[in-house]
Amino acid sequence: MRLVPAILTGSIDDYRHTLALTESFTDYAQVDFMDGLFVPSVSVPSSEVAGIRTSLILEAHLMVRDPISYLMPLGGSEFIKAFFHFEAVSNHLQVINRIKDLQMKVGLAVNPGTGIDEFSGLLEDLDSVLFLTVDPGFYGSPFQPAVLEKFKRLRRAYPEIEAGIDGGVKLGNLNAVIDAGPDFICVGSAIFHASDPEHAFEQFQARIKAAGKAAV
Repeated sequence: MRLVPAILTGSIDDYRHTLALTESFTDYAQVDFMDGLFVPSVSVPSSEVAGIRTSLILEAHLMVRDPISYLMPLGGSEFIKAFFHFEAVSNHLQVINRIKDLQMKVGLAVNPGTGIDEFSGLLEDLDSVLFLTVDPGFYGSPFQPAVLEKFKRLRRAYPEIEAGIDGGVKLGNLNAVIDAGPDFICVGSAIFHASDPEHAFEQFQARIKAAGKAAV
């Protein structure tokens, strides 16, 4: 079970700072992109991010109405995977094929209200599914525990698909998230809004490792 810190910044200077900070405690992170259209918030654009070199391996979470336009600058960079939102587009296979053309892994993110049956026909074309446990668009949105039951249903029906959970994860609800059985857990504000982000990351990491040992 991988812990993935999720970076969300509104300016390129903040992005550079957060990237350097993240490099100090992990080798893999997610970068959240928001366009002010699919979600109300706006983040630093992918065109600015793409040229910044880092030792991190990155994945993109595209909370945007036009994921292809955000994807194009990321090809050939440290980004190895891109999640686009099921609810953002109707041409899902076109976006999937464009991600594959860029030699990136394909991820599908789904909002709390989206049912498994709505996207199950796409699973054979995906590398990962990301279940949001918040309504997307803001750091610190309230956690929706009902999504964990939906996640468990996917696990039972499609045990082979890599799947993760993202949104509102805190130390207080982490055990419930772990119990759902995700392959990876994305954590944003509980790490980066902490007084010591590295220590917060280590706390989450220690809890996840302890749960893994207990399950053996």
